[in-house]
Amino acid sequence: MSEFCFHCGQNIEDVRIEFDGKIFCCNGCKTVYEILNQNNLENYYELNEKAGIKPEKNQNHFDFLDTPLIFNKIIDYSEDGTTLVTFKIPVIHCSSCVWLLESLKEINKNIIYSTVNFTTKTVQIAYKSELYKLSELAYFLTDLGYKPIINLETADKKPEKVDRSLIIKIGIAGFSFGNIMLLAFPEFMDKEGDIWLHKYNHLFRILMFLLSLPVASYCASDYYKSAWAALKNKYLNIDLPIVVGILALFFRSCYEAYEGISNGYFDSLCGLLFFMLLGKYFQQRTYKYLAFDRDYKSFYPIAITKIDFNNKQENILISDLKVGDRILIRNNEIIPTDSILIKGDAFIDNSFITGESKLIQKKNGEKIFAGGKQIGAILELEVIKEVNQSYLTQLWNNDAFKKDHSKIDTLTNKISKYFVIFIFIITILSGLYWYFVKNNTSQMYQVITAILIVACPCALALSSPFTIGNMMRIFGRKKFYVKDALTIEKLSKVNHIVFDKTGTLTINKAAKINYEGEPLTPKELQNIKAVLQNSNHPLCRSLYEFIPTNNNYIPVKNFEEIIGKGIQGEIDKTHIKIGSPIFVGDKNLAKNDTSVYIQYNGKYKGRFAFSNQYRKNTQNIINSLKNYKISLLSGDNDSEKEFLKKIFPAQTIMKFNQSPQDKLEYIRKIQKNSGTIVMMLGDGLNDAGALKQADVGVAIADDVNSFTPSSDAILDGSSFEYLTKFLKLSKSTIHIIYICFFISFCYNIIGLSFAVSGELSPLIAAILMPISSISIVTFTTLATLFVGYKNFKIK
Repeated sequence: MSEFCFHCGQNIEDVRIEFDGKIFCCNGCKTVYEILNQNNLENYYELNEKAGIKPEKNQNHFDFLDTPLIFNKIIDYSEDGTTLVTFKIPVIHCSSCVWLLESLKEINKNIIYSTVNFTTKTVQIAYKSELYKLSELAYFLTDLGYKPIINLETADKKPEKVDRSLIIKIGIAGFSFGNIMLLAFPEFMDKEGDIWLHKYNHLFRILMFLLSLPVASYCASDYYKSAWAALKNKYLNIDLPIVVGILALFFRSCYEAYEGISNGYFDSLCGLLFFMLLGKYFQQRTYKYLAFDRDYKSFYPIAITKIDFNNKQENILISDLKVGDRILIRNNEIIPTDSILIKGDAFIDNSFITGESKLIQKKNGEKIFAGGKQIGAILELEVIKEVNQSYLTQLWNNDAFKKDHSKIDTLTNKISKYFVIFIFIITILSGLYWYFVKNNTSQMYQVITAILIVACPCALALSSPFTIGNMMRIFGRKKFYVKDALTIEKLSKVNHIVFDKTGTLTINKAAKINYEGEPLTPKELQNIKAVLQNSNHPLCRSLYEFIPTNNNYIPVKNFEEIIGKGIQGEIDKTHIKIGSPIFVGDKNLAKNDTSVYIQYNGKYKGRFAFSNQYRKNTQNIINSLKNYKISLLSGDNDSEKEFLKKIFPAQTIMKFNQSPQDKLEYIRKIQKNSGTIVMMLGDGLNDAGALKQADVGVAIADDVNSFTPSSDAILDGSSFEYLTKFLKLSKSTIHIIYICFFISFCYNIIGLSFAVSGELSPLIAAILMPISSISIVTFTTLATLFVGYKNFKIK
């Protein structure tokens, strides 16, 4: 009797090791089992029985990873003792592999976290590089049975090669389908008197059986794996009825061919899988198109200040940055690409990357990774990597910035689960009817197979992702960059909208500014502008644009920005303060308007008074939101309260002098009301906390670096007037999804009626299934394009 290793499941031939009442094929498997049990990870074997990978003997394959040149080429990121690396691990094959690799921190205390991408067979690991070598990490994975593949291709981090296994499967299924049809052709001819055909008919059946074997085993393997994984994890999925139909058709064909009853249904089996695989290929190609359409250029319409060797400044898109360009990074700005520090005092916050809020000081000549945020004075950097090669492009989809799972996906899965149960009941009742009432066993198998195929709810599962994906592209073309599908669903349910004022409802550059106080010399104006250049606060940016001096870069020392108060810095031993009256030293200076007060070398100079210029059609936009509850939160004083009352409805809640924490707490408070779904619109800077707390956080961006991972979407200021239409289209998206659900159910009901009556062959059912999927995708595309054209004239 054969024995199998408890860990890897391989047949035990030479070595047989008993431990803890279990049998292992080698000391490596036994060691892994001990490690898992010692760390309370024995659930690994409950996810998938015999799911382990046989460990390789430890050989010196990875010592080269500790060479600095190779280390820097392999890793994704390394800063302050924390390194991120992505390894290609082809042996990842099941849910237990994913579970174990994402539990590495429980086994090895030097590992901070690990994330598996099952599709690409990769694992990204953050580890303590001060205490642990990269080679040691590679050996550790190998000892667990997950040896990383490291070669020139993975080191260069080139795009993954296209997986052609599906194309091969389609080719095998199509080849077998065509040849089996030719071999089955004599069965349809009149055999009387045709001795040759009758004599060699059994040979044709053997050939048909042999041609169908690779189709039933290899071509259908993905369906087997999916259905088995679902059963092991005690849930039902849409692949289960397909597998039952395939097996029923194959074994029934073998039986009839062996008994000489007929040549079976090998042609139907191969045709079924051929058309289903074609449908799967179509889905994959469409998903790939959607993913390609959503690259970083679509999501980050962010400008960066480029500086030349004559200190002349120019705002350009980050997508236009090239290696060797020099850029300026202000306080609280995200560094868009890997760079070298040229000038300035760098204090980098890498919390977007590592999750730890800790400032790291950098010196001139040191490398600064993309995704870090400068806290302090302005920096001059030299670009060493293009944006699409830097770490920033991975941040948008980082799990750390995702919220809850989509309820639409949950609804789809829930409907699919009950749908599978319903199909099995219909299948059993139909089988019993044809077996006992009609007494037709052959037709019973035809009916069962046809039901299981035509009723596959794949069209149902396609409705949500394709509809939302199309709408995301339409939004993107109108400069509304939505982070994920969940955001559109949440937009459709929003019933309370919270507006920030400065930088959101107002246009910073268009603000009317008047100076009151002691006249400022050109030199003083130039120094004030140099300090303003270090801040991204909307008032600072407006004042910076207003002051009529050249844009030459002037270094500022000891720059500090105190949220809610102001900024300060030193130029040639001259101390400059810009901000609130209290901040510059005298609260009695305060006026009931929006002003920025100036203290120059310890002496109060005057103030710049702002008269806000509101965005185009602001009042019409607010009036169109009459079905929503509206709140206005502003960090400024209430000087424009009376004017705002004319724009907003009478029931609008208005709060002024709000700190970032006040805004966050207000949103948290109203979210406690049952059924309240809040959308916050802010400038993406001081409003980061409120944007993250809101159910939907929308950052308004004009021409500055307004990127914030706390937001769910970025809305270009020029498209603010379309806000109501975006909300309306999000509701239309959900309506289209429900229409798709209805169409899918109609397909299944009609198909089931023909299948149960025995008037639908398995082959025709297999042809109809991908056609239904294609029609759903076509409908969603046309429907979303229609509503897009209706609202935006987008073709």
